[in-house]
Amino acid sequence: MNKIDLRSDTATKPTPGMRAAMANAEVGDDVFGEDPTINKLQERVAELFGKEAGLLVPSGTMSNQICVKAHTQPGDELLCETTCHIYTWEAGGPAVLSGVSCRTLDGDYGILDLAQLEGKIRPANDHYVRTRLVCLENTHNRGGGRVYPIEKIEAISQWAVANGLARHLDGARIWNAIIASGISGKTWASHFDTLSVCFSKGMGTPIGSMLLGSKEFVAKSKRIRKLFGGGMRQAGIIAAAAIYALDNNFHRLEEDHKNAQILVEAINATPGLKLEYPKVETNLVWFEVSDSLGGGKVAFEKLKEQGVWVSQMGPNTLRACTHLDISRDQVIHTAKVLRSLAPKPVPVSA
Repeated sequence: MNKIDLRSDTATKPTPGMRAAMANAEVGDDVFGEDPTINKLQERVAELFGKEAGLLVPSGTMSNQICVKAHTQPGDELLCETTCHIYTWEAGGPAVLSGVSCRTLDGDYGILDLAQLEGKIRPANDHYVRTRLVCLENTHNRGGGRVYPIEKIEAISQWAVANGLARHLDGARIWNAIIASGISGKTWASHFDTLSVCFSKGMGTPIGSMLLGSKEFVAKSKRIRKLFGGGMRQAGIIAAAAIYALDNNFHRLEEDHKNAQILVEAINATPGLKLEYPKVETNLVWFEVSDSLGGGKVAFEKLKEQGVWVSQMGPNTLRACTHLDISRDQVIHTAKVLRSLAPKPVPVSA
């Protein structure tokens, strides 16, 4: 049985066309700034998001952590949502790499409201850390792939500027937010000093992320990239994959969003399964398995026996992620398997 791998949109394999683009890429030494394909990609993505410059790095984690370090000094503090990627899934990077503490705020499925941030800036006092940076995430992974409401981002951004705070966006899945909302990359990015975008998630490349900001900030970040071990040589093969993805895989993300809705329908129709956040907007489907069905581990194993691989994210929590390598037929099969988890399998409506 062929595996249907819904664990993450990082599970994609390069297509033949992408592999050909990588094989034929013109390359040079990027540490010297001499890789023409990387330079082309950095200029293109900077233009797409309305920023002066970009810097290609191996991973989204490195991109975020470079930005944290470049915005702060040891002993500073950043404000972020409790379940955000920078705080939860980057191995304590702010503390380990930058000496920065995180002040976390519980959002509404990952989304913060301005009222939650007001009053959270530390007083100018030698006893306190210095509040320096606000980090948001769009789409928000742990929030169920939610698109951050633009009006909330606008309000938080204006507040941050008024209070002298730097603004960073973890936009690993900003591509999904652009497609789902119709809001351009330039509009999203205009509310932040810096942002990180990822090519190896829904875009289908094997590696690569980029940080974006002013020319001065990117020059500073390039030195930090070297410090973190992220300087690459003839990495135009990576950039060529990202260029191919922009040309071929960006706008098809809408298919992933539509496929996710097939899973949503199956979960809503199956007793014992429940969506964590009832409105799935993009390609991430987080759902709970009741104890009556044996909980998350039992459901995880039953799905796996049927060739469906998802991520177990908690005792009763599973996540399915649609992506480039998952066809509509595979999603329909997965929906049938989900319905079969109920003691009396739920029929598919005509």
